[in-house]
Amino acid sequence: VQLQAFGGGLVQAGGSLRLSCAASERTFSSSTVGWFRQAPEKEREFVAAISWSTSTYYASSVKGRFTISRDNAKNTAYLQMNSLKPEDTALYYCASRRAYDTRTHHDTSDSTYDYWGQGTELTVSS
Repeated sequence: VQLQAFGGGLVQAGGSLRLSCAASERTFSSSTVGWFRQAPEKEREFVAAISWSTSTYYASSVKGRFTISRDNAKNTAYLQMNSLKPEDTALYYCASRRAYDTRTHHDTSDSTYDYWGQGTELTVSS
């Protein structure tokens, strides 16, 4: 499965942006999808995940501001980001697990994801 993340850019603090993650395979609809981010000189961290049944889970730092969703007909997942803060500045990656993987989407370890996109950059200016 190939994933392509796009939609990043430069946004002012308080603004909004939507990231997209397009998948090459229809099995994407049966996969857990996650968004991760990596700020300069920091470890990659979990942001949000959505299961094949559209259950969602968020990192505490983004809960209430970010919304993960998916459109299986388009093989695409989204990350709607509102009330952006300068500390949200990072390279954002989407990832997915193999279809029908039974691990809970609450497992935030990046090692549980099998496929990764190339990343899209978000910069939030103060």
